[in-house]
Amino acid sequence: MDGSGVAAVHYAVTIIGNDRPGIVAGAAEVLYRLGCNIEDSSCTILGGEFAMILIVSHKKPFSKGQLLDDFKTFGEAMQLSVFVRPLSKDAARYKTPVGEICMVSVYGSDQPGIVYRVTRELASRKINISDLNTKLVGTPEEPLYVLMLEAVLPEGIEIEDVSRLLEKLKKELKVEIGVRSVTPVSL
Repeated sequence: MDGSGVAAVHYAVTIIGNDRPGIVAGAAEVLYRLGCNIEDSSCTILGGEFAMILIVSHKKPFSKGQLLDDFKTFGEAMQLSVFVRPLSKDAARYKTPVGEICMVSVYGSDQPGIVYRVTRELASRKINISDLNTKLVGTPEEPLYVLMLEAVLPEGIEIEDVSRLLEKLKKELKVEIGVRSVTPVSL
């Protein structure tokens, strides 16, 4: 059931392709014309590629085929790849993280393995990563790698524990690593 008491189906819609103006507006138009509700979304530019993921709902009956058919013309016209995956009601619902939230920032010379080594250390302690962004900045002669991630700490792990955990990596990778608490904002 959606907020009005009507049974609804949920889908994850993923759209990727060369960045250009009009992708978000075009996708929103397709969903609007179908009568879909956008419940959650995120989009970004990675290199020159645009990536967007949306969680959408529609009153039953409604099918994945209808969604794909209506996205076909838009996707072809904009040279985009569009993928649709059905979701259970539970998978579509936002779940408020349980536990302290921290932000980990990593800055240093670009090198393979930064993301792997940092995320492996966190995963080995059952620390869940809820958001991750990376950028290569600086100049071609002196590239600087920037990694920012948000993580939810399980019970028994404190911010200071995460800082100590990453201290060894900081030395091995020769990067700066900062860890700080993030206070959740209530809506």
